[in-house]
Amino acid sequence: MWGIILSIILAVIIGLIGDALAGHNMPGGIIGAMVAGFVGAWLGALLLGNWGPVIGNFAVIPAIIGTALFVFLLGLASRLFRQAA
Repeated sequence: MWGIILSIILAVIIGLIGDALAGHNMPGGIIGAMVAGFVGAWLGALLLGNWGPVIGNFAVIPAIIGTALFVFLLGLASRLFRQAA
C-alpha cells in the first residue's frame, strides 16, 4: 500500500520538475504531472538505464531527464497541432 502511494507522490514530483525544466508546456495539472512522471521514468530508464539514486523504484535522475524530454515533445506536438487546425 505504501509503495503505491510513494510511487504516485514521486511521479507527481518528478513530473513537476520535468515540466519546470521543459518550460511549463504540460497540460493536465497534477494528473498530467503524474502521468508525465510515470512515462518519463519509463522513458528515462529505457534511454539512460538505471543509475543514480533510486527512490520508490524510480531511478531519479534518468526519470527527471526522461520526463523533461517527454514534456518537451508533448508541448512541441501540441503547438504543431494548434498551428495545423
